Amino acid sequence: MQSNFTSPQEEDPILTTSAAARLLGVATSTVQLWMESGAIDSWKTPGGHRRTRLSRIARLMEPAVPSQPASVGQAVEAAMSAVSPAEFQVPAAPAYPVARDEATRLVALAASGLVDSPAEARFDRIVRLAAAVTGSPIALISLLTSERQWFKARVGLEAQQTPREWAFCSHAILEHQPFVVEDAAADARFSGNPLVQDEPRIRFYAGVPLRDQAGNALGTLCVIDREPRKLRAAELQGLVDLAAIAMEELPAPPQGPRT
Repeated sequence: MQSNFTSPQEEDPILTTSAAARLLGVATSTVQLWMESGAIDSWKTPGGHRRTRLSRIARLMEPAVPSQPASVGQAVEAAMSAVSPAEFQVPAAPAYPVARDEATRLVALAASGLVDSPAEARFDRIVRLAAAVTGSPIALISLLTSERQWFKARVGLEAQQTPREWAFCSHAILEHQPFVVEDAAADARFSGNPLVQDEPRIRFYAGVPLRDQAGNALGTLCVIDREPRKLRAAELQGLVDLAAIAMEELPAPPQGPRT
């Protein structure tokens, strides 16, 4: 007897980078960049080719998908991957909090060109001022990729980056106001964090999301101390004001994957 059961894999086809590019109306190289940055969830086949699922592309196309069923179906039909499910590993859920618009945020971050870019005096000045205004030994402009917390500017810290799952800033970018942790060692969310347990032994953290003109939180301006503390109102306002200056320096946001 024929079964009416359809597996999730059959309902959610595998797409090549070319198929995804046709659906999104962008160049294949653009899709490859978004996949490498983590903006589009993907995996590599044993041969090194990127693959993704239709559902992950559809999320970027909303609400375009319902209005164009014919073109979407034709593109999928034309470029469905023949890779079997046994040949890939689907990425696990991230070990840090993410917003529903994380894919869009990662696209904007990748398009900004800021990650792994050279140091710039305009951003270096801001972190120096943030440290001085708040009396903090460490101040950072932190940018969050899918795998890394990378510091565009920093004072008081030698490391250029950390794993994303260690980032206090992953929590801060979910907020629309300053995110403050007065004693990380006493906070269940952070007490076991390697950055708390080991150097730089974070105890205090205050971060303000840095949003581009489209509202994408690319990262934060944050200050850190090795002792539990609070910020006075004037110190917190100074940090917020400096974050506003940093946001004015961010590159213009991309138009996104739609054309």
